[in-house]
Amino acid sequence: MLIIPAIDLKDGKCVRLKQGRMEDDTVFSDDPVSMGSHWVAQGARRLHLVDLNGAFAGTPIHGEVVKAIAKKHPSLPIQIGGGIRSLDTIEAYVSAGVTWAIIGTKAVKDPQFVIDACKAFHGRIIVGIDAKDGWVATDGWAEVSQVKAEDLAKQFAAAGVSAIVYTDIARDGMMQGVNVEATAALARACGLPVIASGGVTNIDDVKRLKTVAADGIIGAITGRAIYEGTINLAEAQALADAE
Repeated sequence: MLIIPAIDLKDGKCVRLKQGRMEDDTVFSDDPVSMGSHWVAQGARRLHLVDLNGAFAGTPIHGEVVKAIAKKHPSLPIQIGGGIRSLDTIEAYVSAGVTWAIIGTKAVKDPQFVIDACKAFHGRIIVGIDAKDGWVATDGWAEVSQVKAEDLAKQFAAAGVSAIVYTDIARDGMMQGVNVEATAALARACGLPVIASGGVTNIDDVKRLKTVAADGIIGAITGRAIYEGTINLAEAQALADAE
């Protein structure tokens, strides 16, 4: 199980939001590229990037920053989400050295797009499912749909999606602990590898996720906790690696 640092991009800076609210942000760095290097030096084996402005705009806003991070670390797996609504956008990211494109809002509103993307970019597509009380949220979490998270995940199991990033948005950035039960249930329901996100607060969360790793949990994204020091990245990864 990988412990994956999050670099959330807003207005050119590395920030963390609370429950996805753009107006409730904390700036942790003015230099996202250096922040990426910092986490690599701490032992990160994958990075999770989010173009927050892009998620709301519906098109990439921080493409050059993402490309710069990928160029700095050419052998490092990177996944990027936020504003990915076209195959051209995915092509640009893949060409820049990004490993996976995360499709979120578009997956809910246009499932055929995910199928097309998986055909065009085999092994490169992750679906991001953001949920509140089990219901999928879209458009930078501004809208809550009438689609159940487990049903959406099942829908993409046969499409060739590489993994699901599952975020409990009620907990994201709130330091309240990860929703282990819902994450494991989603993994069991869809049969796809799942990356947990939202609420990872301390080493106990890593321990709890590790107990359900066999259900298909392949990683945990952590943001505020590693920035504020309630999780030590190297320590958490060592725990995740231990037999």
